[in-house]
Amino acid sequence: MFRVRVTTIWQLIEIKNAPGPSGYRKLASLQRIVGTVRSKSSIRQAPLLTAAPIRALIDEKISIEARFLPPHFPVTVCARMHCDDGDLWESFAHYNTNASGTVTLTKDPSVGGSYLGCEPMGLFWGMQSAPGGREGLRLRKKNVETPYMVNISLLEGHVSPNDGQIPELAAVTTERWYMAPGVRRIEIRQNGVVGILFLPPGPGPFPAMLDLWGMGGGLPEYRSSLFASRGYASLVIAYIGHKDLPGPPNRLNVGDSYFKAAFHLLQDHCQVVADRVGIIGLSYGCYLALRIATQTGVKPSCLICINGPVGSKIENGNGRTEEFDKLLADGISDQKYWTYDDQGYVIFKETSLPANLDPENIVKLEKLTCPLMYIVGEDDLSAASIETADLIEETLRAAGKSQLFSRLSYPGAGHLIEPPYSPSSRSSMWAIKPKKLITLWGGYPAAHAAAQEDAWKKILDFLENNLRC
Repeated sequence: MFRVRVTTIWQLIEIKNAPGPSGYRKLASLQRIVGTVRSKSSIRQAPLLTAAPIRALIDEKISIEARFLPPHFPVTVCARMHCDDGDLWESFAHYNTNASGTVTLTKDPSVGGSYLGCEPMGLFWGMQSAPGGREGLRLRKKNVETPYMVNISLLEGHVSPNDGQIPELAAVTTERWYMAPGVRRIEIRQNGVVGILFLPPGPGPFPAMLDLWGMGGGLPEYRSSLFASRGYASLVIAYIGHKDLPGPPNRLNVGDSYFKAAFHLLQDHCQVVADRVGIIGLSYGCYLALRIATQTGVKPSCLICINGPVGSKIENGNGRTEEFDKLLADGISDQKYWTYDDQGYVIFKETSLPANLDPENIVKLEKLTCPLMYIVGEDDLSAASIETADLIEETLRAAGKSQLFSRLSYPGAGHLIEPPYSPSSRSSMWAIKPKKLITLWGGYPAAHAAAQEDAWKKILDFLENNLRC
């Protein structure tokens, strides 16, 4: 094509310099030819895939758009990323361009793939571990000081990203952060407490949250770092399964004094407003939050409990437990309440039914003095959340404290209601030794994603009303 254009240009120059009317007729004829060649050689602009903002917090929406495509054209939008352990996570969705050759995920419906319908953030919450990966994975951010790097690509046709080598039409990479610029991360090893304190940018003082997770153990930092990104100091503490805690890692070796010390450590910090400290707990952390809040000398400003029990069947005095390996190997304690699905996955739900708990091990809920928001996933298969919420509501009503209780209840949501737009796991690996154990958390992807988005907004509203006003 380039050779044709050059040749034609030289012909034009020669004819233009030729004398007489015949030269002008030839010039006009060749100009028409050049116009035709130029028209036929015009190239459509390459497809463009954009994401805005490119860099955002994990709880912020991103607008994804594909442009400069043929009208009514089938495309697939894929998202892929590696977690901190190196495992590949991916999602994909099928779209059809509009009459202008554009797909906009904020308003156009997916017609197939990881999700259906108009789901602006479906590529993010719809991620699952890639085929061929490790069994029973659950996505949890381990290093909150680095983002998830999510590669989003545009493919021709309605395809699967695992169909083989499919050429990309366009691509873009986004950064998903749990820590806003200026948030400070401080390791805590004080008064026996093992934790991480996150402080928002600026001198403070700030309202604060004590962050408690479940029996999975370790020190998950991502919710606390996100609280700090939203203006709340947050201390997440380890209480089981951490190398810096005393005793065997597979047993809860700390008691009530440990959790009291953590609350007071946060309350006494020079950049924390002492009378504006709340507690949030998920799963077993819900029970711990309720237990702390009803003890002498601890006065939280508010409580948030997510899908957890009001008592425990595995304690061995003062909040401590037996070793879990022993519980699994010997078949003692609460295993008579375990049930299994047809794949052999364990369901813990009946373990925390209030009717199955020793009344002596149930928190004295009537002692609560602060507002409590209890969040229920109605498809929770790990805790009896509906029955627990009912008991809390009835107990507070009988004590004349109904005004303290509020409930959020989400049909189709499972146990692990976490910050929004993060992928959910209906099941994941719970234990490897002395035997492999996969547990069912429950939840259906779209319903669970909607619950996480709505619950997070209402959590922040609850904190605004109870820690700032």
